[in-house]
Amino acid sequence: MRGAGVGHTDAVLLTITTTHHPATDLGFLLFKHPQKAQSFELSTGTAHVFYPQADEHECTAALLVEIDPIALVRGYGTTLTQYVNDRPYAAGSMLAVALRTVFRSAMTGRCDAHPELAAQAIPLRIHVPSLCARGGDEIVRRLFEPLGWQVETTPVPLDPEFDDWGDSRYVDLRLEGTLRLADALNQLYILLPALDGDKHYWVGQDEADKLLTSGDGWLADHPDRALIAQRYLEHRKAYVTYALDRLAELDDVQPEEEALVTEDPEVTERPESLAVQRQGSVLAALRAAGAQRVLDLGCGSGALLRLLMADPAFTEILGVDVSTRALGIAARRLKLDSLPPHVSKRIHVRQSALTYADPSLAGYDAAVLMEVIEHVDEERLPALENAVFTVARPRTVVVTTPNSEYNVRFETLAADTFRHTDHRFEWTRAQFGDWTSGVAERNGYTVRHLPVGPEDAEVGPPTQLAVFTTREEVSR
Repeated sequence: MRGAGVGHTDAVLLTITTTHHPATDLGFLLFKHPQKAQSFELSTGTAHVFYPQADEHECTAALLVEIDPIALVRGYGTTLTQYVNDRPYAAGSMLAVALRTVFRSAMTGRCDAHPELAAQAIPLRIHVPSLCARGGDEIVRRLFEPLGWQVETTPVPLDPEFDDWGDSRYVDLRLEGTLRLADALNQLYILLPALDGDKHYWVGQDEADKLLTSGDGWLADHPDRALIAQRYLEHRKAYVTYALDRLAELDDVQPEEEALVTEDPEVTERPESLAVQRQGSVLAALRAAGAQRVLDLGCGSGALLRLLMADPAFTEILGVDVSTRALGIAARRLKLDSLPPHVSKRIHVRQSALTYADPSLAGYDAAVLMEVIEHVDEERLPALENAVFTVARPRTVVVTTPNSEYNVRFETLAADTFRHTDHRFEWTRAQFGDWTSGVAERNGYTVRHLPVGPEDAEVGPPTQLAVFTTREEVSR
């Protein structure tokens, strides 16, 4: 598609339409006034935002990215690929960069004029007339439909004059759904280049971090998250492994779900992940304690709950989390509404804050806080201690948390940073030991520590685990 009046410049187009009432609220969400056309300079061209239609019933915002082929030659590829590529006319990484440049505030979920609007799911239609989709309609549906989009693709023929040449890898894409605008933009930012599988710039650690940031809230629960990570990060093993391990640790991804897809044999050859080793260590501690009635405190989206449910030795299981969204994901993953009666009576989930003293949680054999305490502000830990060790007071408590000393062994983790942006702290072995000893002494427990993961001679294991046992139980 040629850009009008710009010489040798080609262009890529994306439109966003809503029928939310009043539809012109789209301008507030995008931080772009419907009556004003705006232009933004990019490293390889210019992005334009304008509104072909804007009234109270329907509003459409258009993002037109004009690509300067000379600028593109300076920054993309080598030899012939500098001159022969689809960047100037097919949606991919360049359109994604334009989205992030032009709609950065909207992608964060801000809406200064109407804050409540940013949190609201609204009807949206997305149209990308020319999208590079390696894998065609099937791969487009695999990536977008699990997110709630209705997908319509029209293949673009290799040559309209020669039908027997077949279809190209390009499609005309139309999406329709009811989502928060910020979620839609972040999904497009990741999935457009993932569908292409190639980028016009070098992929490094920052791209893995962008994947995690823009994928927050939806990527961990996507059935093809491994495929998305591989294609978005151009199959770069270190960064793909880093991203998937972070998703597994932070979002309770199931062990079988975090395995990489088979299209990249090199990446699939991985040792057992730290998340799997952690879950196995927790289960071993619970079995050693003879626990039957178990609390999973901070259960997230249900990784440990599924393993507990699969073992009939655990006769009563309760998952507790402050996040209703995480509990909804857990309910879907565990299929709680369709379990056979003999299984459904064993497992339940409910919402509650872990710093809230809840007497109804008393009487359980064991409680687990797996990668939970580091998400709590340190000044709130005494409240958590009271709720778990004094009020609930199970016979056994299993706690895991990152060992901050081991962070230097993660090659892709920047110095002096936590493993996740939501971590309030990460402790050394000595700090964890001081805290666990104090908790045990104050509440009448004994405590022992176990390593999780490969134990380094200098910095210890990546995860540290503590098993608390009531003194009366020890004395039996």
